[in-house]
Formats: sequence, C-alpha cells, structure tokens
Amino acid sequence: MNNSAIILAGGFSKRFGQEKGLVLLDGKPLILHVIEKISTLVNKCVVVVSSNTQGEKFNRVLPPESEIIVDFMDVRSPLVGALTGFKNISSEYSLLLPCDTPFVSRSVISLLLELCVNKAAVIPRWTNGYIEPLQAVYNVDLAKESAKKALTEGSRDMCSMVEKMRGIRYVSTLVLRQLDPQLSTFFNINTPIDLKKAEAILKRQKRGEGESLWKRWR
Repeated sequence: MNNSAIILAGGFSKRFGQEKGLVLLDGKPLILHVIEKISTLVNKCVVVVSSNTQGEKFNRVLPPESEIIVDFMDVRSPLVGALTGFKNISSEYSLLLPCDTPFVSRSVISLLLELCVNKAAVIPRWTNGYIEPLQAVYNVDLAKESAKKALTEGSRDMCSMVEKMRGIRYVSTLVLRQLDPQLSTFFNINTPIDLKKAEAILKRQKRGEGESLWKRWR
C-alpha cells in the first residue's frame, strides 16, 4: 500500500528550553525513536517544523531519506502542521504522529495501516470517548480538504478537522491493549519529569519486566 508518515515537530517546547524532538532519551533524540519504529512500515517520512531555523536543527540528526517541510502558515498548531504535511505528500494514506512519543508501537501502527483501506481515517479511541488524532492514519485528500475547511472557519485543533470527515473507523483502546497491554504507545513527553518517567520505562523494558511504570503514573 502507498503510504507515508507525517511527524509533527514544530510545537513549542518552553518547558524543556530546547526543541522537544531533539531531547535525548537513552542517548538518542526523541524524534529518532519515533522514526526508527515506523521506518519499515511506510514508504516516506516527512517531518514538519515551524521555521527554517528549526528545520536546520532537525536536519543534523534526521536520516538522509527523511524530508523536512516548514509550516505553510506562521501559526503553531497541530492542525497547521498536519495540513502542511498533507499538502506535500502524494501517497493515498498517511500516518500522523507527534515527535515526542518514543514508545510508539509498531504493532498498533501496523493495525491502523491495515484498517485504513477505503476509510477516511482510522483513529484510536479511549473508552471515555477521547480520541487520539495525532496517532492515526488518514486518507490524505479527504483530510486535506477537511483541514482546509476547519482552518478557514478559524479552528486550530485536530478535532475540528476530524469532525468534518465522514467514514472514520474508530479503534477502541480495548482492542489496542491486545497489542500494547500498557498502551505506552500514547505516552508523550512534555516535561523533564515525563523524560525521567520515560527513562525508567526504558530501563524496565530492557530488563524485560512486564509491568509498566507508566501505568502506575496515569
């Protein structure tokens, strides 16, 4: 199947004082943890940044086959980043991910990619109804048009795009737990404390212990 991955790396990182995607976990930038997990599942990987200056920083660490694209609007929001990606890829479907989810599950992503055929999108949904639009697969053309409409109406959040799409398949986290029991695929790093938690999780994973510390902290 012809598919791509769009990784959003243009957000603010005030709590870190540096680019969040370049923060090191186990000696490796967070964005590389993400790219390495999905590289064999997609045909192309696009990293969306907010400026040329930010792009130059990421270019120093990204694999040569990765493409860096700058937001088409001077507005930092996931929706603008997503639309920038959709506008610059030619694949029929695209995975959308943030740059700060180092434990993204290959098994979960593989399932989402398998389920996206003939759908507008495949989006994980928690039992309380909350959705994960930034770890989902989209039909590029349909998502692009919906994102444009949402921005034209003044919206800046991903849910405003999703609400305009028809033919979405939602996948319950109850199903995803069968592939990723602790759902650590959704663990994102926003603060130095989160980074410490991630380091502890990684150490535990390396020891092969089954219980996730992240589960305790949720």
